[in-house]
Amino acid sequence: MAPSRIAVVTGASSGIGAATASKLAAAGYRVVLTARRADRIEALAKELTEAGHQATAYPLDVTDREAVDEFATAFKAISVLVNNAGGALGADPVATGDPADWRTMYETNVIGTLNLTQALLPKLEASGDGTVVVVSSTAGLGTYEGGAGYVAAKHGAHVLAETLRLEIVGKPVRVIEIAPGMVKTDEFALTRFGGDTDKAAKVYAGVAEPLTADDVADTITWTVTRPSHVNIDLLVVRPRAQASNTKVHREL
Repeated sequence: MAPSRIAVVTGASSGIGAATASKLAAAGYRVVLTARRADRIEALAKELTEAGHQATAYPLDVTDREAVDEFATAFKAISVLVNNAGGALGADPVATGDPADWRTMYETNVIGTLNLTQALLPKLEASGDGTVVVVSSTAGLGTYEGGAGYVAAKHGAHVLAETLRLEIVGKPVRVIEIAPGMVKTDEFALTRFGGDTDKAAKVYAGVAEPLTADDVADTITWTVTRPSHVNIDLLVVRPRAQASNTKVHREL
């Protein structure tokens, strides 16, 4: 692949990842879409290409380090890495939470981000102007009942970004963290509640305008396209109706 203006987006098969890939492609980046669901990213890559943009699909499980290292060999240099792959499972209290769900969330949100960042950091540095984006969550900055497993994982992602920024200061790579609040996508809440549509719907009940995937993608693209010397360390973005993780205005 050509070394200039390549943006890798993980979790690009739906939601924020797919929207971010589309926004970055429109901004002139050659986007590489990664996710486990090959059919989804291949369809989006085709759609973007037909619209006149540059896009490539690469099926990838971010928790598979061997596969990630193999993926990294495709590049001499890249400009942007958007660590978006993640997600939540369950909303049980600590006393009854499923350790398997906790482990899966940690592996995806933290180890997956670590895998891609480690594998591609030399390529980002080689570009002379690289950017690492970590899509965390407001869950990484505050707690709420029933969310400990997800909160712990997103705290891990937050600390990873914060520490990396300290460790590579002076190198030509920015580290940006985007922490979205309530975002309504087709899959996030549905996945969290094991396909239970009623439970998923209650998350957004009475909220007139939760954030959309496009809202977050716009935010990510804005931070990435700032001048090279400008680093947006941490940007929290919530809908107007959400004042905190636990205080949301609902019109029921």
